[in-house]
Amino acid sequence: MNSITERNRTEDGLVAAKPAYSRKRPFWAKLTRHERLTKPGSGKDTRHLVLELEGSGFTYTPGDSLGAYGSNAPAVVDELIRLLGLDPEWPLTDSEGDITTLRNTLLRDYTVNRANRKILNGLAERLPQGAQRDQLMDILGNTDRVREYIETRDYVDVLREFDQAKFETAEAFLAQLTPAAPRLYSIASALEAHPGEAHLCVTVVRYTSHGRPKKGFASGFLADHADLFVQAVPVYVQESRSFRLPHDLARDIIMVGPGTGFAPFRAFIEQRALAGATGRNWLFFGEQHRATDFLYEEELLSWKPKGVLNRLDLAFSRDQPEKIYVQHRMLEQAKELWKWIVNGANFYVCGDAHNMAKGVHDALIRIAAEQGGLSPEAAAEFVNVTLMRTDKRYLRDVY
Repeated sequence: MNSITERNRTEDGLVAAKPAYSRKRPFWAKLTRHERLTKPGSGKDTRHLVLELEGSGFTYTPGDSLGAYGSNAPAVVDELIRLLGLDPEWPLTDSEGDITTLRNTLLRDYTVNRANRKILNGLAERLPQGAQRDQLMDILGNTDRVREYIETRDYVDVLREFDQAKFETAEAFLAQLTPAAPRLYSIASALEAHPGEAHLCVTVVRYTSHGRPKKGFASGFLADHADLFVQAVPVYVQESRSFRLPHDLARDIIMVGPGTGFAPFRAFIEQRALAGATGRNWLFFGEQHRATDFLYEEELLSWKPKGVLNRLDLAFSRDQPEKIYVQHRMLEQAKELWKWIVNGANFYVCGDAHNMAKGVHDALIRIAAEQGGLSPEAAAEFVNVTLMRTDKRYLRDVY
């Protein structure tokens, strides 16, 4: 990543450069476009967001990510302060040494949408003898119960349940919390195609637990609380060390990106088109329902006749009785896919690490065995060592 720099004179008189914006000092970007990609009836809420980076000096390369800091929902923060019985204007000093308030601090600086073990210990110290303390001590006595308890609860849930505990100061309560951390989103645009912008494809985390609707820290903020054309989204660019397009523009690439895993491949395809790459592009895309969840449908379908996207295989898992995923489409196209790989194509995967990426990996080994005439052991060796480590043609961005 390259960013604008500030010049600072060192002790020996030389002028050194340091990044002006970074994870520790993010750039405050404007949200300039905000579109819902999923249609009514979808079980998901996926958005296309455009952030203006003018003035940041940021550059990025397809494969990089944008780190974004969120903000807690104002209604949740206000309810939390009410339960604490503290003054929302309680003066505090922020990390920059400036005076701020308890409300502003809770909005930005801490994660309050999911409780941690520390708050349980803090409450145990403050609860009087009685039923609530006995209940909490019973939870704390079992590691599995602690994990299960905090999994679906935020601080509002916990303070409501153990309302006999009182924090005397704002500082005492804040000491129990986890500092807010940025969320990384694959950049869904090529900078040359969209100068001064970074595009994101974000599924908003929404769920209900303990009778209350809840949402993700960053995704909920970007979807519901980041106003258009207000410089209010703290961001920085996170450079990828390895998830890169091949330097050889004649090399074919195969991309497997279901759901928001398509994001970096949108940037890949835009960049290859601008660079005049002669190598072919093959995308495997999947989601739940074609009618409601076909992200970037018009764009994807328009790329094929233009020759920008040479092959497009779709897997809509819930449009038929049996679930069909991207790895099933790979197996259906095993012969052609193997031909691309042995002829030097790069193979990319982006998305869910736990289920999708494992399924794709296993399918690739199976294709190597069946199409390459390899033993199971030799096929695994080819995928895990030759393709991934030696040739570095099998690249993953999974989470």
